[in-house]
Amino acid sequence: MKQFDYVIVGAGTAGCVLANRLTAEASVSVLLLEAGGPYRHPMLPIPMMAGLSYFIKSTNWNYLSAPEPHLDNRRIAWPRGKVLGGTSSINGMMYIRGHRRDYNGWAESGLDGWSYNEVLPYFKRAEGNRDRRDEFHGNDGPFITARAKSDNPLYPVFLEACRQAGHPATDDFNGAEQEGVGRQDFNVDKGRRVCCATAYLAPAQGRANLRTVTRAHATKLLLEGTRAVGVEYVEGGKGSRKKEARAAREIIVCGGSVNSPALLQHSGIGAPEMLRTLDIPVTADLPGVGQNLHDHLGAYVQNHCLEPVTLYRLFRADRAAMAILRVWLFGDGPGASIALEAGGFLRTRPVLDIPDIQVSFVPGLSLDTTRGKQGRHGYLSHFYLMRPKSRGQVAITSADPFAAPIIAPNSMAEEADRRVMRDGVRLVRDIMAQPAFARYRGGEISPGADVQSDEGIDSWLRANATTVWHPVGTCKMGSGEDAVVDSKLRVHGIEGLRVVDASVMPEIIGGNTAAPTIMIAEKAADMILGRFPRRSGL
Repeated sequence: MKQFDYVIVGAGTAGCVLANRLTAEASVSVLLLEAGGPYRHPMLPIPMMAGLSYFIKSTNWNYLSAPEPHLDNRRIAWPRGKVLGGTSSINGMMYIRGHRRDYNGWAESGLDGWSYNEVLPYFKRAEGNRDRRDEFHGNDGPFITARAKSDNPLYPVFLEACRQAGHPATDDFNGAEQEGVGRQDFNVDKGRRVCCATAYLAPAQGRANLRTVTRAHATKLLLEGTRAVGVEYVEGGKGSRKKEARAAREIIVCGGSVNSPALLQHSGIGAPEMLRTLDIPVTADLPGVGQNLHDHLGAYVQNHCLEPVTLYRLFRADRAAMAILRVWLFGDGPGASIALEAGGFLRTRPVLDIPDIQVSFVPGLSLDTTRGKQGRHGYLSHFYLMRPKSRGQVAITSADPFAAPIIAPNSMAEEADRRVMRDGVRLVRDIMAQPAFARYRGGEISPGADVQSDEGIDSWLRANATTVWHPVGTCKMGSGEDAVVDSKLRVHGIEGLRVVDASVMPEIIGGNTAAPTIMIAEKAADMILGRFPRRSGL
């Protein structure tokens, strides 16, 4: 059995970054284990297919939440990427970093090295921005980003309606000021998705010091005393022979906010009472493993459209096929864009210091609205609360490493979250009611004109709100009793073991989580290799 310097569990968003950055050092050997398969599904690279990519079963863990007690006991779909590139290979490709106050908050909680000025250089190192050249952006990094360029006439209508409603404009959500509305940036290049499999892993695959094994399901970490020394995994599915991989330096877990805590728990790292009930020997008493789960929760305000200018034009099979063919051949046309190109970050109440909701405008209706019904033109605003107070957990249910863990988000448990969601409905309705939409505005499909009271909106949200698929926090970074890793992402009480992915975020950032996860992995690579940390003067 060959020993590697590092074994990385999970070739997702963070794992691909680490595989590239670590093996750039010729003296370092890395084994990368991925439970999914290669990045080959023909629909994944096409931006127009982003919404459907979440539900391609062959590239997905296909998780469901536990019944949500504050969402009418619904079980919510929780897709997670099970493919090289992980969820960066199936997500909506929106490039958002979050507010500088998010990272300064991490630092103020005692996490040295995580202030905005200390993480900005890692965002810039990762970024290959095609359009923006200033002190906030990188242009030479592997993760290509570009401004949205669709010419759908409803995007400027939405932005004008926001102006009429009194909301500011911003040219760059990742620049000097996040608050406001404008055109989004996406990780799309020449009509193709840019994910961590293409941006980071593919350029490193030819290196002699990197070995990648797909369809390798990690079953537990191997420990000798209090040191992690290897990974037990199964290649080829449940029932196949177990294998072991050993690491001379470190094991790095990059499974994401569901699978990372589950693997730790299967390895005896977690809450002792829970582990003992499953007959799993306790190797580290860390009750915070799997706790602190939180996520962005969103909902759609939808309207009929009186003009035939929406995405419904593409619902004919021949037009959709032509759009896909055009993007494959020429990298342009409607298939080269994501239907989220206008949006922004707004405050639901003037007394707030920073935005508390994110809004995206879509010149079309949700698939749930159109499925099984007569087709129609329409448009929607998708909004979600950015900094939820509600907390849930991820917990394994048996000692079987192939059994899906319980995902219990506990969404909208806190009244503060319900208030923001109510305010979000009213804020978006106000935008939709502005004169800019007069020519296009038909009746409101959802929530519906009869839903006006707090009680009515709450009832509608319980029946319709859903995750935006940005789970974080289940291997919390910090130093308290609920923390799992320290500020260098080392698991408390275990030598030679780190967690590097969105699960380490102590508090969710205000925006999409892919770019921050890449930043975390870029910074982790420097910490692992002992490089001097970067810092910005901004």
